Amino acid sequence: MSKLLDRIAIILVEPQSPGNIGMACRAMKNMGLSRLRIVSGCEHLHPDSFRLAVSAKDLLEQAETFSSLPGALADINLSIATTRRHGKYRQELLTPPQAAAALIESSQKSALVFGREDHGLSTEELSFCTLQATIASNDEYGSLNLAQAILIFCYELFGATSPELVKPKQIPATSGEIEPVFAQMKKTLQRIGYLNPQNPEHVMRSLRRILFRANMDSREVAIIRGIFSQIDWATGDFKDRKGTT
Repeated sequence: MSKLLDRIAIILVEPQSPGNIGMACRAMKNMGLSRLRIVSGCEHLHPDSFRLAVSAKDLLEQAETFSSLPGALADINLSIATTRRHGKYRQELLTPPQAAAALIESSQKSALVFGREDHGLSTEELSFCTLQATIASNDEYGSLNLAQAILIFCYELFGATSPELVKPKQIPATSGEIEPVFAQMKKTLQRIGYLNPQNPEHVMRSLRRILFRANMDSREVAIIRGIFSQIDWATGDFKDRKGTT
């Protein structure tokens, strides 16, 4: 489990279904989170909670309970409230990846706050939180199950901290490395008759755009150069369309 996730709590405000609490625990444990806080609502140590928590029963048993949202946030430095509705007091909504990035970048205790299954968080409750986030969904039916919403945010957090999923930062090749590629490509393609002798730059400009979009690193540049070197070797006795070598 990532130590970065240890300081992030999931806060449920007045959950109405014990089953949803159990499924929330399962979603959390799937994605490496373990700190659950519950603000009032239904009994979380209910048989349905334990049944649907499956192997995450320990999260249920360790959950902290509070009588108010301010109490649950008292020791939290950065909190992100989740909401489905937009409006005057629900602006600058983060996406789940943006919310995950903000939580990971914070070096302090953080929390994701989820509201009631039927009407979410109130405007006042949103005001207690530092930021707000939402999950884009179908306008005709945008309401997600509480555990589903939690899973989406927890997945983004897990992906942002998992070495297996976080891609190492690629260092693009320098212009000094890339320009010889184009020179080599042009020479080879002219020799095998692919480029128009009167206007070789017409195709070369397109090839430049293609390779620049690829944002190649040094290793990838070397692979491209190796391919064209092999073409040069394999076509050493090649006669072009004019019958010359």
